[in-house]
Amino acid sequence: MSSSPEPTQAQRGALAAPLPEEKSEAATVAARPSRSWQGVRALLVRLHFYAGVFVAPFLLVAALTGLAYTLAPQLDRLVYGTELRVDRGSGEPRSLAEQVTAARAAYPEGTLASVITPPGPEDTTRVVLSLPELGEKQRTVFVDPYTAQVQGELTTRWGSTPLTTWLDDLHRNLHLGEVGRLYSEVAASWLWVIVAGGLVLWLGRSRGQRTKSARGVLLPDRSARGVRRTRSRHAAMGVWLALGLLFLSATGLTWSHYAGDRFGQLLDAAKGHAPRLDTRLPGADTAPGEEHAGHAGHGAAHSVASTDPADFQAAVAVARRAGLGGTVEVTPPTDSVSAWTVAQRDNEWPVHYDQVAVDVQTGQIVSHLRWTDFPLLAKLSKLGVQGHMGVLFGIANQIALASIALGLTFVTLWGYRMWWQRRPTRGDRRAPLGKAPARGVWRRLPLPVLFVGVPAVAALGWALPVLGVTLVAFLLVDVALGLVGRGRAK
Repeated sequence: MSSSPEPTQAQRGALAAPLPEEKSEAATVAARPSRSWQGVRALLVRLHFYAGVFVAPFLLVAALTGLAYTLAPQLDRLVYGTELRVDRGSGEPRSLAEQVTAARAAYPEGTLASVITPPGPEDTTRVVLSLPELGEKQRTVFVDPYTAQVQGELTTRWGSTPLTTWLDDLHRNLHLGEVGRLYSEVAASWLWVIVAGGLVLWLGRSRGQRTKSARGVLLPDRSARGVRRTRSRHAAMGVWLALGLLFLSATGLTWSHYAGDRFGQLLDAAKGHAPRLDTRLPGADTAPGEEHAGHAGHGAAHSVASTDPADFQAAVAVARRAGLGGTVEVTPPTDSVSAWTVAQRDNEWPVHYDQVAVDVQTGQIVSHLRWTDFPLLAKLSKLGVQGHMGVLFGIANQIALASIALGLTFVTLWGYRMWWQRRPTRGDRRAPLGKAPARGVWRRLPLPVLFVGVPAVAALGWALPVLGVTLVAFLLVDVALGLVGRGRAK
């Protein structure tokens, strides 16, 4: 039997070549992105980019309005110096009863809601009146404690002057009411996401970039040029601001609309709400389910027809003997079965928030609520709000907030500058802005990240509803852009 001839070199190459269907399968496998931890970084890049583009305008507005609000105490003294400040006279202040009597003689309309003693020796006493036509606002009469002369009056809200109220509304809702509150909640909901993502990206740079030394992380690269220089400024400033921005995001969410409701549910579950002072007089008969607690709020509609100014003096005297020092707010009872409330209002650290319920007829303390009795969550929430408002540490708190606001402004502007610097500039590829990071990065995520990440994002969407809704909106926009791009490519 004869042997078959040896195949030539060309024949051997043809036998080794893949068939057409094998070529198609190999191309599909090669085109399929591999799952790796680099996919997590790619996802963060895309998320940071889109959040920066769409949320940064809200952050910029929040930073600028917040910067204006930090100046409120100084602006108040400049605009309302006559009402707020006095030239300290010689001798002791007049009695609180005299001061209240002088205020009522000048402004007899309305009912006495509360009286606030002067925070310092050069401050006026505030006599707060409730008037039905003012709604949630009040008329505050300012009295010189040394002469009992009325310095003037202002329409206030929760103790804030008209200017501070205006700046607060500007920062909180842009004077657009409940609809406007969405802007600040969008900013607070996404701020921590942007900060955390930016930190991970900057700290996890590849080895080919600048060294990961402390100097390389905290200071911009002066040797860099173009977009790399802008990126280093953007990132280094972000590192310096990170802790303050995370604090503002967390504290802002606690009293936002939707996330604030979720935070309230958490406090309910953890029993972390601030306790309320029991103002019920001993032996008083109350209807079933009727509560008497915490009558320290402004603007309450008092059922007591008239209040003796001397009772304010008596309530303060009893509270002082009980150890309540500093400035206090004295609130008369709302009915005949409740006691007077005297509450400390020292907001600067160390804070003093003790409260007592006083029976002015007997001169006895009905109940005593101490700051040390507050649950930890209630303390953290209260202190966080005070720090967010810039009053916890006085002028140092204001300077810190103003610095953070200015820094966030620069970080935001540098972010947009990077987007512009990354635009194509060649003649055949010109564009006004840089391209977005590649789509479809979720296909490169490791499966454990997907299994853990999807439920975690769903839980975050429940806890922070505005974050969840806007994230879904981003995804829909991204899908729509992808479909448009495919249609143009055909």
